[in-house]
Amino acid sequence: MIKLQNITKQYYMGEIEINALDDVTLAIERGEFISVMGPSGSGKSTLLNILGVLDQPTFGTYLLEDVDITDLSDRELARIRNRHFGFIFQSYNLFPELNALENVMVPLAYAKKPKAERIKRAEELLQMVGMSHRLKHFPNQLSGGEQQRVAIARALANNPTLLLADEPTGNLATDQGKEIMELLCELNEQGTTIVIVTHDPSISLYGKRLVKLQDGKIISDEALKPSAEPAQRRSSS
Repeated sequence: MIKLQNITKQYYMGEIEINALDDVTLAIERGEFISVMGPSGSGKSTLLNILGVLDQPTFGTYLLEDVDITDLSDRELARIRNRHFGFIFQSYNLFPELNALENVMVPLAYAKKPKAERIKRAEELLQMVGMSHRLKHFPNQLSGGEQQRVAIARALANNPTLLLADEPTGNLATDQGKEIMELLCELNEQGTTIVIVTHDPSISLYGKRLVKLQDGKIISDEALKPSAEPAQRRSSS
């Protein structure tokens, strides 16, 4: 589904050249759930940004469904981003002036969907994430876990090819974090492809594959055997 080939991302601090990513090659198949881990500065967020075409590589090739999108214009990349990718952020990034229903409708508006269709789709998604009783509530009226559920519903609005989550439990209490990860597991079991960046080893175990980064390079890439606790939660969901 997605292939990154020899991706390098360079930044400059004065005259010093820094490789945030250094010759990274990574393939993501449909239906995978990949956890990405690494120390601060290892390139995790840069990798996520390039996967979601929020940033472009300095060198290398990005294939989406076997189509090279590396050198497309900003306008074309924006269209691909809205159609193919859903984003979940640590800080939720909800619009404070919009209620839950209106927040979920935003990507559908960018996709130029009719208003009736936007409302229906947003209501369905909020029901799916257990937030149908909070449709008219604003972000400041919701807990952190509830805000993240709204953010997940928004990320799913346009049926994305890939769901990208950057530390989605980082601002949540432990129990709320577990609920969010259980929800992501359920979405993956339903066929959603997910890549999650986390610094927490216990959160990484919810994935089915673990990619470790260090100094901008992939140092390991292996299948995960779910630990007993996540496995029990999945089987009981």
